[in-house]
Amino acid sequence: MNRLGGSGVRVGALSFGAAAIGNLYTEVGEEEAQEAVEAAWHRGIRSFDTAPHYGLGLSERRLGAALRGRPRDQYTVSTKVGRRLESADGRGDDLASGFAVPATHRRVWDFSADGIRRTLEAGLERLGLDRVDVVYLHDPDEHAGQAFREGYPALEELRSQGVVRAIGAGMNQAEMLTRFVRETDVDVVLCAGRYTLLDQSALRDLLPTAHARGRSVVIGGAFNSGLLADPRPGARYDYTDAPPELVRRALRLKALADRHGTTLRAAALAFCAAHPAVATVLVGARSAREVHDCADQFATRVPQAFWQELRTEGLLPAEAPVPDEAPAPGRAPVPDEHPPRRPS
Repeated sequence: MNRLGGSGVRVGALSFGAAAIGNLYTEVGEEEAQEAVEAAWHRGIRSFDTAPHYGLGLSERRLGAALRGRPRDQYTVSTKVGRRLESADGRGDDLASGFAVPATHRRVWDFSADGIRRTLEAGLERLGLDRVDVVYLHDPDEHAGQAFREGYPALEELRSQGVVRAIGAGMNQAEMLTRFVRETDVDVVLCAGRYTLLDQSALRDLLPTAHARGRSVVIGGAFNSGLLADPRPGARYDYTDAPPELVRRALRLKALADRHGTTLRAAALAFCAAHPAVATVLVGARSAREVHDCADQFATRVPQAFWQELRTEGLLPAEAPVPDEAPAPGRAPVPDEHPPRRPS
């Protein structure tokens, strides 16, 4: 288990991202969502991430329901603030924001102290919990002024009051996250998609700065929205259709992985976990099958010759850490404890 910065929160090397069970892109049934969380638990995963943004609260409700009855001191939950949900007429859907749910609410950007508290309180109600362990400012890209001036101090106060145990920011960019690490006392930042086999922009400043300051980084988007899980024309990259040049690069990576007797999925996860600043790799899954596949891939050792050839071929910078022959500290293989499957 790895500690998040200076907090007492500890997470395993692999975490469950609950955006998909909030009907990301397509609908997921209630039973399928429940089974995905159950599969994560049976594979030893004890850290779970959600947000009001994911399915207009559906992800929080489903995650809370799936964890109900589990010993609360045996798992950690992170959620996010910055998008406050307000009731809407429910006409239409939320597909424009990426979620296959009715438009029962609308999102309001709000990084004010009052907005932070109201959003967290509403999230706790949907989760059915009296506390969460980690709270992130969610995508403050266009709201930096209010996020630093009001949002962050509000989180710091919540932490000092013991309402939450760790605080941070979660974004799809590395630059502003580096500013949070340098200018505030965050425990952790969540960086999605900017430290992968296709994009190492977080390696320039964020990861070395976090490591030097004793802050933790959670890496999300290890598959860049799907391209590194299944490289092909039409695959998604950063939530949209992947450009042809990136499809070609991903297919080249897959061919190298195949030649070395491994999988691109295993390599993508192993690469994210190898940097010493990274506390956990956050993977999204919409079914028990996907959870088991991620856990199996994460436990797979990737040959050193694969990493060497990536560097030789110019597909990976020399300064990017790669896994050692033995699993890195805190990255023990995820146990295979498949529960009995429910009939499909």
